[in-house]
Amino acid sequence: MAKKNKPSDEPILDVQEAYDKTEAYIEKNRKTLTIIASAIFVLFAGYFGFTRLYLFPLEQEASELIWKAEFYFEQDSLDLALYGDGNHFGFLEIADNYRLTNYATVANYYIGLIYLQQGEYELAIDHLRKGQLDDAVAGAVAIGAIGDCYVELGDYEKALSQFKKAASHSANQFTAPIYMMKAALVYEELGNFSKALSLYKDIKKKYPDSTEARSIDKYIARAEAFAG
Repeated sequence: MAKKNKPSDEPILDVQEAYDKTEAYIEKNRKTLTIIASAIFVLFAGYFGFTRLYLFPLEQEASELIWKAEFYFEQDSLDLALYGDGNHFGFLEIADNYRLTNYATVANYYIGLIYLQQGEYELAIDHLRKGQLDDAVAGAVAIGAIGDCYVELGDYEKALSQFKKAASHSANQFTAPIYMMKAALVYEELGNFSKALSLYKDIKKKYPDSTEARSIDKYIARAEAFAG
């Protein structure tokens, strides 16, 4: 039978020794640690002051200004929405003057949609990239609208990438089937009818109550015919 070893009388950790070493380190590096602590405090205080005293009021101001541009957009008065009416800011001024706020992101979203409708596709892409919203629907629309721009520019591969990204952004009944449909149509344009067919079937299965599903059978039949 193996002889059991006698437990050691030495502790696993010498608490006093550890304390002494820590104290010695602090004493030796007191000046450096003080500078670091002071720097952290200054950074924190600066950020807090910037946020509370500057950014919050700016955010509030932008929220009170953007409504008129949104109103013009809803009325399809796109130039007034973009440039303002002389008394109220348009989206361009809000995006430029309030760029640190969330409303600059909202403004860029609208600017991108306006430029898309006006045929300024490169400008639309630039602003839509700056207008990526967290909202499930609006976020998908911003991504998908970039795809629409690439379709108009004839870059179907990039358009396809954007439509697939928009479709997966949020699995809601409104945007997901729209961008799945757009992706499928681009696949057809690229001659990949089997991929198009797969998306059409997914729309029918996953979103049977969507607008796209109402006429999906004819797209399925067409893709099946060309897919062989």
